[in-house]
Amino acid sequence: MNYHLFQIVNAAAGRSDPVDDVFEWSAVWLIWVLAATAAIPVLAHVRNGHAALVRVVASLALAFAVGLAVAALSTEVRPFQTHPVHQLIPHAAGASLPSDHATAAFAVAFAVGAFLSRRWGVALSVLAGIIGFARVWTGVHYPGDILVGALIAAAAVATIGVVGRAYDRRTSRRLDTTA
Repeated sequence: MNYHLFQIVNAAAGRSDPVDDVFEWSAVWLIWVLAATAAIPVLAHVRNGHAALVRVVASLALAFAVGLAVAALSTEVRPFQTHPVHQLIPHAAGASLPSDHATAAFAVAFAVGAFLSRRWGVALSVLAGIIGFARVWTGVHYPGDILVGALIAAAAVATIGVVGRAYDRRTSRRLDTTA
C-alpha cells in the first residue's frame, strides 16, 4: 500500500514544470521557512519563562534521537533505489524511513502547538504536511516515511509533555512544603 500511494503521488510529478518547481522548492527549502516562522511564537514566549522553550527544544531532540534509532533499524531504502520514479531533486541513497525532514518539521509544529501556541502549531503543521507531501512528490520518500516521522514527532512531544507536567507537579509540591 505504501508503494501504491507513492505511485499515485509521484506519477503526477514531471507533468508540469511550474508545479514541479513548487514541490521541489518545498521539499528542500520550506523547512527553513517553517523554522523561521516557528521563531515568531518562540520569541514571543521568551519573556514568559523558559520551561516551554526547553520543552520545544527537548521535543525536537527526542524526535531526532528516536528517528536516528528507527533509521538504524530500518531496511527501507529510498524509492528511487528500487523503483522507477520521477526523482525531481538529488538525494543520496540510503535509509528512507523515517523522513528526517518530516520528523523535524512535525516535531517543531507539534511542540509549538503543545507548549507555546495552538494557532501557530496548526499553521506550522500545515507547512509540515506540505513538506512531507513534497518529499513524496519529488521521489525521495514513501508516504509511510512521512507518516512515521509525524508519529515519532507526536510521540516525542507527548513524552516531553508528560515529563514536563510531572516535573511541574514535583516542583510545585516542593515549593508548597517549603512555604
